[in-house]
Amino acid sequence: MQADNKSYDDINVTPMVDLYLVLLLIFIIMTTAGVQGVKVNLPRGGPSTSKPLDGPKMQAITVNNEGKIALNTIPVTIEELASKLESLKSSMPDMPVVIRGDSATQYQLIMDVLTVVGRLGITQVGLATQAKK
Repeated sequence: MQADNKSYDDINVTPMVDLYLVLLLIFIIMTTAGVQGVKVNLPRGGPSTSKPLDGPKMQAITVNNEGKIALNTIPVTIEELASKLESLKSSMPDMPVVIRGDSATQYQLIMDVLTVVGRLGITQVGLATQAKK
């Protein structure tokens, strides 16, 4: 028997590419899952007659039961909300906004957010609710 003295000139990169693709897939899923907003207990509402606001440029404003406001999961004050929405509107004039308020939130906080949105001239506004059981 003769010993195999051949050198291996090529490297099999298929397992490495598979690993990179799996890591890329995990990264994509985790980044899109974290953009949904702050968890709140939405109030119950009737059937919707309007079309849903979707799209990559949609902004979510959340008011939780402690009265804290968040713009796309980033905590802001009402003044910071106004300035950030104004800068976003200058780059995307037809930007839709969804306001998500916890069912235990004081109504005045939601009205303050709606006042800011109205003052900036944002016309595509939605109020998020849960469907009635």
